[in-house]
Amino acid sequence: MKRRKTYQERAIENYYRHRPQILLQRLTELVSELYLAEGAARKRLWDRAAQALAGLGVSQSRIEHLVKTDNPSYLANLVSDLLARQ
Repeated sequence: MKRRKTYQERAIENYYRHRPQILLQRLTELVSELYLAEGAARKRLWDRAAQALAGLGVSQSRIEHLVKTDNPSYLANLVSDLLARQ
């Protein structure tokens, strides 16, 4: 198996070091997209938001509640709370 190059190792390390910030950025973008989406596209966006929230360590029950209510403002409030904790 080939060994990774130094710049590749650094890129991978940086990704995992900054993963929480990346996920929060993704969530902020998803909130604005959720306000505009309808139908099947909205469901896909909620699935992506749920994955990002799970990656940030949000409890599964809270994620399920957010998805079930289908209200982007609740997600926006949670994202602002998570950003304030940083």
